[in-house]
Amino acid sequence: MLWHKVCKIDDILPFSGVCAKVEGHQVAIFRVAGDQLFAISNFDPFTCANVLSRGIVGNKGEVWMVASPLLKHRFNLQTGECLDDPQVRVPTYPVRVVGREVFVAVVADESLAANSPLVVRGAEPTAQHGMMA
Repeated sequence: MLWHKVCKIDDILPFSGVCAKVEGHQVAIFRVAGDQLFAISNFDPFTCANVLSRGIVGNKGEVWMVASPLLKHRFNLQTGECLDDPQVRVPTYPVRVVGREVFVAVVADESLAANSPLVVRGAEPTAQHGMMA
């Protein structure tokens, strides 16, 4: 697994997200309480738009989530599962902080991802959407 430096942790405001392109994937990185980070795909499978990094971050009990800025579907930041439709998941990515630098890795074999398979509503994911073909 190859780690990619994407930004400094101070570049991500608490309870918000940023987007970085990592190995051709648009990755949304979120900072929640303290310096806790999560990384998921930026691709919203309901609208086929790369917008999740601009979503509203919050929690439901102990589960951190982001609500898509378009149709407000909520995604678990740890698992990628859609809280409104459990059949739908977005990929998650390993994320870590070294010093104040944020690093993200992309798993080479998608079948190793904890949240495979991806189910997209309305369209198939393609390279143009920042997803693996």
